[in-house]
Amino acid sequence: MAEALDTVRHLETPEGVRLELPVAGPMSRGAAFLIDFFVRSMLYAMVGTPLTLLGDLGQGLILLFAFSVEWFYPVIFEVKLNGATPGKVALGLAVVHDDGTPVGWSSSIVRNLLRFADFLPFAWLAGLASMTLHPDFKRLGDLVAGTIVVYRGRDGRDLALPNAPVQPVPFALRPDEQRALIAFAERTGGWTDDRAEELAEVLMPLVGGPPRRAVTTLHGMARWLRGER
Repeated sequence: MAEALDTVRHLETPEGVRLELPVAGPMSRGAAFLIDFFVRSMLYAMVGTPLTLLGDLGQGLILLFAFSVEWFYPVIFEVKLNGATPGKVALGLAVVHDDGTPVGWSSSIVRNLLRFADFLPFAWLAGLASMTLHPDFKRLGDLVAGTIVVYRGRDGRDLALPNAPVQPVPFALRPDEQRALIAFAERTGGWTDDRAEELAEVLMPLVGGPPRRAVTTLHGMARWLRGER
């Protein structure tokens, strides 16, 4: 059923590269939320149970811990795990910017701070209504932060590019060559270092340097083609 509710969003970078972002619908996002809810509940049980033995001090510490988990749990995971909390990892989902680039601190903080608005008037009705009405299934936090939730790895690729310094492409590339370069960077996460370096050697006359440096350079060029500056 989740597949029937999902769409593929097509966009084009300023450099003319066409990207396809398979947008996740309410069913899969709801399942990811339940997994994250379970993980948070386990954290509360592990930390809160012994703190109850400390009386009023323990109660205060429990409230402080609960506040930290509720507001920082999704942000830290989304930024540090390429847009994915444990629940999203389990469902193969990730949060990205509208242009497909990895989500950053400011966007993640904004989209998660607005969860209270999605909850209104109760039981996440505002968020569900927003996702149902929006073609990209955006909740209110996504609308303000400029983010979407997509599938990653559906066809063996990871939509989040590896971290690397952005490197402008110093030569003209045809659209199919640009797509090939981005595909190389997207798929590197599923290869061994030796395999990535072996493929990078093909382009070493263009990018220069030893194979390991060539891989990093290609990653940086892919990020540049995605529109990062």
